[in-house]
Amino acid sequence: MSLVAVAALAVGAAGCAESDRGDDSSGEAKTGGTFIFAGAGDPKNFDPIFNDDGESFRPVRQMYDTLVQHKPGTADLVGGLAESWEHDPDGKVWTFKLRQGVKFHDGTPFNAAAVCYNFDRWYNMKGAAAQSQMIYYQDVFGGFAKNEAEGAGEALYNKCEAKDDGTAVVTLNKYKGAFPGAFALTALSIASPEALKKGDADTVKQNGDSFEYSSFATTTPVGTGPFTFGGWDKAKNEITLNRNPDYWGEKAKVDKVIIKVIKDENTRKQELRAGTVQGIDFPAPADRKALSGEGFQVLDRPAFNILYLGINQKNPKLKDLRVRQAIAYALNREQLVQTKGPGGTKVADEFMPDTVLGYAPDVQKYEHNPDKAKQLLKEAGAEGLTLNFYYPPDVSRPYMPNPQEIFTVLANDLQAVGIKVNGVPRPWNGGFKDDVQQFGKQDLHILGWTGDYNDPGNFVGTFFGRGKVEFGDQAMTEMFDAIAKADGTVDEAGKKAAWEQVNRDIAAKWLPAVPVWHAPPAIVVTKDVQGMIASPLTDERFNTVSVNK
Repeated sequence: MSLVAVAALAVGAAGCAESDRGDDSSGEAKTGGTFIFAGAGDPKNFDPIFNDDGESFRPVRQMYDTLVQHKPGTADLVGGLAESWEHDPDGKVWTFKLRQGVKFHDGTPFNAAAVCYNFDRWYNMKGAAAQSQMIYYQDVFGGFAKNEAEGAGEALYNKCEAKDDGTAVVTLNKYKGAFPGAFALTALSIASPEALKKGDADTVKQNGDSFEYSSFATTTPVGTGPFTFGGWDKAKNEITLNRNPDYWGEKAKVDKVIIKVIKDENTRKQELRAGTVQGIDFPAPADRKALSGEGFQVLDRPAFNILYLGINQKNPKLKDLRVRQAIAYALNREQLVQTKGPGGTKVADEFMPDTVLGYAPDVQKYEHNPDKAKQLLKEAGAEGLTLNFYYPPDVSRPYMPNPQEIFTVLANDLQAVGIKVNGVPRPWNGGFKDDVQQFGKQDLHILGWTGDYNDPGNFVGTFFGRGKVEFGDQAMTEMFDAIAKADGTVDEAGKKAAWEQVNRDIAAKWLPAVPVWHAPPAIVVTKDVQGMIASPLTDERFNTVSVNK
């Protein structure tokens, strides 16, 4: 029922635009040419399994396919590289009937053996550095054949068998509510086994606080998608993708896509107006009406996301629930929504949207109450607390259009109750994400999530289903166990009740972070662009896009 609800929401919202396309776009879509889109940040690399952020996934999802996909503009599941799938009564054995005649970009065949090669590769990954970068894999599958990374858990994956070229059977050790939705994760895209071998794909080296990836991940990625890799010119900040004429699905209408990395929001807007790019993401809330009035297509996505303030319990003072509650009471989230949020933004009381199964309307709320915050800090002996607050000033995200402004407002709220804040701006890749998620250097940080599929485990389970450096919450075993139990409940009514109780307890008993808001992000294209389908999952595929010039 929850999947139907969000799919219906997605179809309605994704089709809405704040401006008409104009008279020139009503004709037949033209093919050929180049579509230039302004990305908001550098990708980490192009190996799907080692990525977990939108700017990396934007080019990746053009080059690769997953077994299961989402119907464009919705969260509804449809066939991808698998035409159909089924599972046994226990939900542990998944059988995929694969598309025939599909080839990887290097000309090698896609088949069941290739599927199993990818699953076995992930499971058997060696090295703490490589495993630490497989965040989505760990969130879904728990652990590896041999765990080497901190926080890796019990392995969910058991084996994959190629019954014949067109049939792959994946066996899990137990049921998990993430499936089949998780099979649509961009991180679990299917890559060419031959290219993985040639590109030494499993080699990941850690150099201090940074990571070095293989040639497969940086220069020779190979999938089955509608576009092939044409290079990353770092001097020009441009990623080039070329049309794949042999694509099994809807072939791309443009000959080439260029993703031009422009980290500054104002510069992206200026280039859109100048016509040097034809699409931008995450326009500032104040710019939407102006851009619409100038004739640009402003396409709203539903708010299938969450922004949160993360709290790192590695700091002994932050282990005290009263201190974490004081931080929650200190934040004037309603004012933040009104002054910095896109239209339609809502204060978040839970770590998932209310369209997802297991949302509990009766969770403990943290209204803005500075006096209550001061009282709790005094009771905890934490008056005069000083905290290092990390944020990434160089990116925009669907849930976080302007991190600098959001940080400033939240920091002021905290300082108003006597908490001294040291702001620590760090670049998104090679800085902020590693400092926060790999090394745990921060006391506080802002981060968020756009849902990948409609299941509570994709939100709550992703954040808090296992101990994470990000929150320093490795000792919160009661929370981990409750989430595992909810995620493993097969009965729909039981699953709903279990997740509702998890959400109540997160708010009242554990509070590992503070939910801030749900914000509907927009994507903007020129009036000459046709076929852009806004996705609630920010899962836009550019093979449907044409430029009518």
